Amino acid sequence: MKYVYPAILKPLVNGEYAVKVPDLPGCITCGKDLPDALDMAQDAISMWLCDAENNQETIPSASNVSCLSHDEDEFTTLIPADTIQYRNSNDNRAIKKTLTIPNWLNTKAEKAGINFSQTLQKALKQQLDIIE
Repeated sequence: MKYVYPAILKPLVNGEYAVKVPDLPGCITCGKDLPDALDMAQDAISMWLCDAENNQETIPSASNVSCLSHDEDEFTTLIPADTIQYRNSNDNRAIKKTLTIPNWLNTKAEKAGINFSQTLQKALKQQLDIIE
């Protein structure tokens, strides 16, 4: 499901931003700068909505961004969230992949006791610059 919710952002003295989503109780986050705060807001909203969907709770309607009141030093923006995409990005279930390698390489790897799944995961993370 795709959603869009208004968020209220407050710049902090250290360059960070506090974020609250008034329509989703308890949905607050922060970021080290504006781009990070927007990413964190999207993540927090998606997580909140996934939890509500999982528990079959009513999803609150989004307020009109122009109707939100906020302090003078705060501003509002709209944050999109896609719970299907969020679930796919955060799903750690193992899936089966079929691949081919030369027989000689398979033989050597098996003799060395190499875990193929672990090796492929490590190589993919390295190729994608994913740091854990």
